[in-house]
This record gives sequence, C-alpha cells and structure tokens, in this order.
Amino acid sequence: MIKVSILLFGAMYILVALGFYFFQENIIFRAKKLASNTRLTRLKKWEEIFVQTLGGGQIHGIYCKVKNSKGILVYFHGNKGNLQRWQKLVAPYTAYEYDVLVVDYRGYGKSTGKRSESLMYNDAKAVYDYVQSDLNYEEDKIVVYGRSLGCTFALWVASGNSPKQLVLEAPFNSLLEVIRHKFPLLPYPYLLKFPFKSHEIIPQVKVPTVIFHGDCDAIVPVESGKRLFEMSNKKQTEFVLLKSGNHHNLTYFDKYREKMKLILN
Repeated sequence: MIKVSILLFGAMYILVALGFYFFQENIIFRAKKLASNTRLTRLKKWEEIFVQTLGGGQIHGIYCKVKNSKGILVYFHGNKGNLQRWQKLVAPYTAYEYDVLVVDYRGYGKSTGKRSESLMYNDAKAVYDYVQSDLNYEEDKIVVYGRSLGCTFALWVASGNSPKQLVLEAPFNSLLEVIRHKFPLLPYPYLLKFPFKSHEIIPQVKVPTVIFHGDCDAIVPVESGKRLFEMSNKKQTEFVLLKSGNHHNLTYFDKYREKMKLILN
C-alpha cells in the first residue's frame, strides 16, 4: 500500500511538473490579444507605433506627446492584459509634462513573435533604440519605468544605456524566486524557460534608480524587492517602502506621488 501511494505521488508530481513546463507561458504571461484592426479606446492624443525586432517580432506601442514636454517616460508594463488596460494606467504620467510610450510584449495585444527570454530582452532594447532614433529623444530626456514583470526589461535597457532615470515598481529579484514562492516543491531551475534574473542585471546599471515596493505585496513579496536592492549600486539607488502598499495600489500613495514629482522635475 505504501509503495502504491509513493508511485501515485510520484506520477502526480511528474504530471504537475510536465504541466507547468508546457503551460508556463500561460501562467507567466497573462496576455490578451487584439485584432490588428482594433481601435484602442482613449486614443485621442495617442498614436500607435510599431517596432520591428529580431525573430520576426513586431512590437506594438502607443505614444502620447504633450505640450512643453520635459522628456519621455518609456513604460514596460506588468504581465496582465494589453494596451487597452495599460493606456488608462499610464495616462496620468502625462500630467508631469512628460511624453509617454507604453508597449505590449510578444503575444500581447497587436504585438507578435514567438517568445524567448533573449528575444524579449532584445525587444526592450529595440524599443529604447526606437525612442532615440525615430522619436528623436536624447538619453538625458528619457526616463525608463518598469512595473512588476516590466522591471526586468527596464533593468535590461538601463544596464546597457544611460537614460536620465530608472524607476522600478514592485520588482522581483528573479522570476524563479517568485514562482517558487507561489508554487513550491517543483524543480523550477530545470523547468523554467523564463528565469528573468534581475539580480544579475542590476549591478550593471549605472544610472539613478528608485525602487518602489509595498510591504503587503502578495504577488511579489517585498523581500524579493529588497534582495534586488541589495544587489544594486547603493550610491545611485533608493528603496522606497510604502507601508500597507500591495501589488496594485502603490501609485495612489502620497509618498509615491511626491517622489515621482521629484524624479520627473
């Protein structure tokens, strides 16, 4: 009976591991696609842009230009939805007199291309290059912003370039760490195709950096953000803890808004 139980447990363990391996993209990337002819809502002051990248990828973004612009905020969003959702969330940044560009990753919205970690990092760099070459912004006018999953792409861009500022909202030390926290026991180092090791990237960042994290974040624990901070260059990096902040409400805190005013002024 004990042997049968062990065999059943072993079989279930293998099935769960295989299930995660083959369906991990659906777990990590909670994407929603859009038809190519979809008209995005709230698009009066926004224009659509497309960036061609490696591996047959096409990255779709929306760009808003304001009067008397101080620069541009390049926003890499979280893992859920598409630009129909994120346009509403990033529009308030135009109130800081900054132009805003937000893009969808491969498989999100109108963006296309087969996913791999290396290709997605390359996409982020291609977007940054587009901001410089096609939209004509100098680096001292570019603020790179990442939220949750988007933090790893923002870090990648900042590690190889010199934007004015890097802002990270609820970043993880590595996606491997977050997945282990949510779903323990499985041998993730052998299963995970997208480890996104942000802690290996942040030491290469040489620009002013601010990390926002809430101490009640149930999706990316604040301890993960603190471990990432410990790997950074402390002379140029600030960790801003928002008490009672969770994964979705940090932008509503006065402390967050006051800090963003300082950053963007």
